[in-house]
Amino acid sequence: MALRFVACLLSATLASPVIADPARPADALLDRLGLPEIVEIMREEGIGYGTEMARDLIPGGATQGWQASVARIYDTDAMEEVVRAEFQESFGDTDATPLLRFFGSETGERVVEVELSARRALIDDGVEAAAREVFRGLDGSSDERLGLVTDFVQANDLVEANVTGALNASFQFYAGLVDGGALEMTEREILDEVWSQEPETRADSREWLYAYLLMAYEPLPEGDLEAYVDLSSSPEGKAMNRALFAGFNTMYDNISYALGLAAAKQMQAQEL
Repeated sequence: MALRFVACLLSATLASPVIADPARPADALLDRLGLPEIVEIMREEGIGYGTEMARDLIPGGATQGWQASVARIYDTDAMEEVVRAEFQESFGDTDATPLLRFFGSETGERVVEVELSARRALIDDGVEAAAREVFRGLDGSSDERLGLVTDFVQANDLVEANVTGALNASFQFYAGLVDGGALEMTEREILDEVWSQEPETRADSREWLYAYLLMAYEPLPEGDLEAYVDLSSSPEGKAMNRALFAGFNTMYDNISYALGLAAAKQMQAQEL
């Protein structure tokens, strides 16, 4: 399962102070980042992914029982709860003030809007294919916006973080299949299988990541993107980035394991 979340770090500039609950700055920040909307989009992605998975694994495809299991697994309340808890633990006592200030500004709200819009648009296979094609046409070129996006990706180690998350989620899916009785594999065998997917996962994650970022930030003025990149290495920004991956990686791990268990149950039922 490809980890389709890109943790976004934005600059904190020229915004008025934000009044937020001092005891819950992490929750306030996640609200400003649009967490409820992100989770809804991820559920929509997951439902589609479940249908694709059924075609590959389950005789007869997406049965009514399978669809019900997938819908139950992608429970938005549970997903959001996991992300918030893990984000809070990772973010700790980091000063959220500059981040809250930015995301409370008109510019910050517009950035979140284009991020969510691009993420939702990429659910459509045709839009995703087109976005990937745009990146492939720019890859390796001296395009200035591509350069800024590359600086941002490298500053936050986004490719590596997404690859790690995707491989961990894949391991959890296999573990679910094994624990559900559909496969007989040792942990070492699962690790070997997952690691064999690393080159393909890396290539796909990099392409999707750049396609998404280029599409999302295309409407932004170049100055905003430059400021975004410049501040992406700030201590607060790095802390937010780590916390976002901690939250979403844990969420995807839980979902992947649950999908493995559910798939095992369906596979065994079809064999009877």
